[in-house]
Amino acid sequence: MRGQTHCLEVWGDFACFTRPEMKVERFSYPVITPSAARGIFDAIYFKRCYGFYWQIERVEILTFPKYIALRRNEVKDKVPSERTLRTWMEGREEPEPLWADGGRDSLGTDQKGRTQRQTMALQDVRYRIQAHMRFRQEPRNIRELDEQFARRARTGKCFYQPYFGCREFAAYFEPVDETSPQKPPIVLDLDLGWMLYDVFDLNLANDSFGKPSISVFHARMSRGVIEIPPYNSSEVRKNEEAGHA
Repeated sequence: MRGQTHCLEVWGDFACFTRPEMKVERFSYPVITPSAARGIFDAIYFKRCYGFYWQIERVEILTFPKYIALRRNEVKDKVPSERTLRTWMEGREEPEPLWADGGRDSLGTDQKGRTQRQTMALQDVRYRIQAHMRFRQEPRNIRELDEQFARRARTGKCFYQPYFGCREFAAYFEPVDETSPQKPPIVLDLDLGWMLYDVFDLNLANDSFGKPSISVFHARMSRGVIEIPPYNSSEVRKNEEAGHA
């Protein structure tokens, strides 16, 4: 079952939708991926216990893709597990800092905690995205959930700041309805080849420990519009099937 279609216009100064085959030196797809678009809707409204995921239907590209080369410092270490963070917050263990820089006196080694990486990102992006809630089980009240999303989007509420691929690339949003003035999509046809669809199995209610499950699809832009097939469509290649594509 599904909810009604919602539409958001999103924009930002920078974006990086990293191609998985270029993970070390990050290189962005020229347009937003379905998983990144889903993440924006998740930031505004999502509850795992409600048993749905956001199915992206359509992406309209409103500005021409423009690349910019950036060099960024990235911290090598990862944030510890939620259990460890909780023990730190409750004072049961002494917090351990993640060092981004330092010398032998502070770290006991000259090995830096950061590394420099080249990033080919996008600049001045703007998209119009349509999506609906796709339920894995019988929902409680679809209309009520749709109204909750619409109310949150209209008032600018979100659980965390939406972002374009990387958390430092903030995304801003506003809902679009039939009465809103709409900028037309760019006039551009482009065969984007195999594009990342998602990094999780959307048929499962993944939690923080959900296993990655890569899926891809053949993305084609027609006059600035990309139609996104449903996740369970045969057009979306998953797991080993995608690996042999």
